[in-house]
Amino acid sequence: MSELAATRSLIAAGALLAAVAVAFGAFGAHALKGRLDAEALGWWQTAVTYLLPHAVAVVAIGLSARSPLALSGWLLAGGAALFAATLFAMALGAPRWLGAVTPLGGTAMIAGWLLLAWQALREG
Repeated sequence: MSELAATRSLIAAGALLAAVAVAFGAFGAHALKGRLDAEALGWWQTAVTYLLPHAVAVVAIGLSARSPLALSGWLLAGGAALFAATLFAMALGAPRWLGAVTPLGGTAMIAGWLLLAWQALREG
């Protein structure tokens, strides 16, 4: 495997893992709550917690050999900021309707990771 192919593969693998981490985190928080016991939910959360930073590390390793892809980066940054800001605000007493905005941040993060994977595989 050439160095360029290996770099693309690392970026794509990390980006896809990160998309899975975000999607599975949301799935666990919403669809599994009340269906799994506390111990199983703890395992689910631990998996998500470990998966995401490792996915980011894989992407960083891949990106170390190429310039960043701007649109993917902005989707990730904006999505993460929106996601976190709405949760922080609600934790501090803001109206719960902000929870309806939170998934937009998660969707942007998932889109950023998927776009990064797609761009890494399609660029030649």
